[in-house]
Amino acid sequence: MNSFKNTLIQITHNGMGSGNEELGQLLVINYLTLLCEEEEVPKVITFYNEGVKLICSGSESLEPLKQLDEKGVKLVACKTCLHHFQLLEKVEVGIAGTMVDILHFHKVAEKVVNL
Repeated sequence: MNSFKNTLIQITHNGMGSGNEELGQLLVINYLTLLCEEEEVPKVITFYNEGVKLICSGSESLEPLKQLDEKGVKLVACKTCLHHFQLLEKVEVGIAGTMVDILHFHKVAEKVVNL
């Protein structure tokens, strides 16, 4: 049986997939909302590049991400990316992590899922 045990999910876009931005937002919100309903959740979700926008003020993904945080999922956003987009002060959920932190989570993850 497949599970999310010791899984790391990487989100690199401000949404899910590439192409239509509005559709990408709907898809990522739906995915995260459904993930909240799972009994077993991933260990870590990392956010890179424009993906860091999902954890910041104004994001429509904040509610499901806060629920995942409450369920014990580590939410780690790339600090360099947050600086680049001038969003470090707008983080609403999770933490700003260094690449050393993110590398550690990659080393211990049994499975990595890219969105």
